[in-house]
Amino acid sequence: MSEKKKNSGALLGAAFLMATSAIGPGFLTQTAKFTGDFHASFGFVILSSVLLAAIAQINIWRVLCISGLRGQDIANRLLPGLGYFVSFLIVLGGLVFNIGNVGGGALGFQTLLGIPTGIGYFLAGGVAILVFLSKDAKGIMDRLVKLLGALMILVILIVIFVVKPPVGEAAKNSLFPEKGYVVLFPAILTLLGGTVGGYITFSGAHRLIDAGITGREKLAEIDRSSILGLFVAALVRILLFLAVLGVVARGVSLDAKNPAADAFLQGAGQLGYRFAGLVLLCAAITSIIGAAYTSVSFLKTFHSAIAERENLFIIGFIAFSTIVMAIMGNPAVLLVIAGSLNGLILPITLGISLVASGKKSIMGEDYRHPLWLLLIGILVVLLTAYVGLQSLSKLSALF
Repeated sequence: MSEKKKNSGALLGAAFLMATSAIGPGFLTQTAKFTGDFHASFGFVILSSVLLAAIAQINIWRVLCISGLRGQDIANRLLPGLGYFVSFLIVLGGLVFNIGNVGGGALGFQTLLGIPTGIGYFLAGGVAILVFLSKDAKGIMDRLVKLLGALMILVILIVIFVVKPPVGEAAKNSLFPEKGYVVLFPAILTLLGGTVGGYITFSGAHRLIDAGITGREKLAEIDRSSILGLFVAALVRILLFLAVLGVVARGVSLDAKNPAADAFLQGAGQLGYRFAGLVLLCAAITSIIGAAYTSVSFLKTFHSAIAERENLFIIGFIAFSTIVMAIMGNPAVLLVIAGSLNGLILPITLGISLVASGKKSIMGEDYRHPLWLLLIGILVVLLTAYVGLQSLSKLSALF
């Protein structure tokens, strides 16, 4: 394979890895629930969160990929020991969310094929593990996330054609929401964390670093891959929003336990329900892969043994997530804790990236970070820090 073709595959793979890492089971549930709550006004939430996510993502990807350093290494350059703290937060959050992703995969198998969840846990984990048993694990990962991402888009499009959502109303409310702007603010920040929070934004950037696509001369390719990843994640959210809107616009209430599957069932019957299972399964498998790969990438620079046996550590990460999910059945408390920690990760990691962007010792002598990107990045840090601190209040309900 030529170097150009290999790099092109890695650029697309990084974009889809980031996008499909964001599009997990929680993403599907969250989008369906918010559409049920806000109807067409949710379009404004999507538009706003995508613009803010783009700022966060471009800042982080530029700093990591131009410097050629992973997130934990940049943090340690700024303050010795900080990288270990960041890695702890991301690996813990990635592990707990991966337990939930395995549960989502089991639910997908059950919805699609009627397979009991007890078996589905091991099937979901097993499919993801198969990827990393290959010597060309990263190449297979790139191709698989692209395939499953495209399949999700196709299936949701079919449902949209069946339910015929009010597209004009959705477009109007995306700029002038009937629900008002203030009431939508918490949902905007929630979606922002779900799109680029935790390990998600690092998944693609670390994939580019692994592929050697780094340095000032690769800036245009880095930006294109970053934006493509956000575009794919936003496209799936918009399509899912329209599919669910076509149902709730009829005055239908969704089942709170599984709003996405219920919307597909009420909108397109049993076929729609099976389609919901397929989308959920694709979302879960790609998220299991993304969470495991990225979490281990935060560890491998700390010890040569991890880097040399990266695939084995990723397999162990997935296997452990699967076993915990099979034993616990419903890790609700762990998910709340992980969600609260995840809320703190984006402002910390984005803040670290913004500080690093001005350090010549990290970025090189010839790089100048755009001032507008820096200033809007600071705004995103402040907004997400506020939400992160608010999310910690959820922990008090557990103890």
